[in-house]
Amino acid sequence: MKLVYTEQALASLEEALEFIATKISHEKLIEIRDRILDKADTLLLQPFNGQKEPFLEHLGLGHRRLVESHYKIIYRVVGEYIYVTDIFDSRQDPDKMKG
Repeated sequence: MKLVYTEQALASLEEALEFIATKISHEKLIEIRDRILDKADTLLLQPFNGQKEPFLEHLGLGHRRLVESHYKIIYRVVGEYIYVTDIFDSRQDPDKMKG
């Protein structure tokens, strides 16, 4: 299996981190980022470990999610690839995820 981050996922992660950057120390910010990325790495061993994401079921693409603190790591498994498609701060309105 290979883990691939989409441009959308990387942009969402950056946006989420920028939002909290002024409220916490730089060290804490790096720790949060690393925890999110480490959680995503667990998919390489258990790609179907995450629950189905109900807010994206209407797309019919099999989106799943892992949760790390306030963040949902949204992903799809396609063949030998695990595509992380979004990193969503769950404190936001979930309708924003529907895109």
